[in-house]
Amino acid sequence: MDKGIGFNRTIFLPWLDATAAFCAETADPAEIRERLELVVGQDIASAVNRRKAIDILVNIWVKSAGIAPALRDEAITYFQATPIIGDRIWLHYGLTVLYYSFFREVTAAIGQLGRQENSITPAMVKQRLIAGRGQLGSLEKAVERVVASLRNWGILTESEQRYAYVPKRQCFSASNADLEAWLLACALRAHPAEELPFADLLHLPELFPFRFTLAVDHLRAHRWFEVQRQGAGWDMVRVVLASMRTGATGFSPSRVFGA
Repeated sequence: MDKGIGFNRTIFLPWLDATAAFCAETADPAEIRERLELVVGQDIASAVNRRKAIDILVNIWVKSAGIAPALRDEAITYFQATPIIGDRIWLHYGLTVLYYSFFREVTAAIGQLGRQENSITPAMVKQRLIAGRGQLGSLEKAVERVVASLRNWGILTESEQRYAYVPKRQCFSASNADLEAWLLACALRAHPAEELPFADLLHLPELFPFRFTLAVDHLRAHRWFEVQRQGAGWDMVRVVLASMRTGATGFSPSRVFGA
């Protein structure tokens, strides 16, 4: 099972917080796994299922560095620096979108459906994914795992209808514009397109839970982005991969928190 369909367990928010905290203390994947055994083991007795959940956590917070090291390293720095607990969901979500293309596709489908429906069901999401990917044996269970995770993270909430959930659209705010830019960089790095109009980037369906306040000038001045004005009056945004290296970050704890 490749990483595109590899999101095969429900992932709980406290596990993600613990993984991020461990990554801030050590760069040794073996030690992180060992410490996660104690955390995840409180909820999962099966050694096989526990290993699969830990694999996902390590992929999100450790192996995402193989895709975009600066974004992952910045997430750790930000996790350590921010006193705002609500900022953490931005970090977990961004790294999950970055590593798991299937997660991005499921959340994009939910975002698209949420523009038309007050509530969505896993069956609706599965139908949309099957239309794009075809019928795969692992797809239906994987959709259910992503939906269950989003419910735990507070991104989907119960509705009056059984097995139907309400997407929380633009309900999560960041404490500063730099965190908004970080999530946009994750989303654009994970997106199939190399560049997008600024307005389209802000309204990507997979970013439906988040409220953005930054303007295009913030990205124009940011070292991670290149913004070009095209003839139609569109500001086209791309991630500058040359700057996606460890240490080339745009986030400064002292600048954001006044340290």
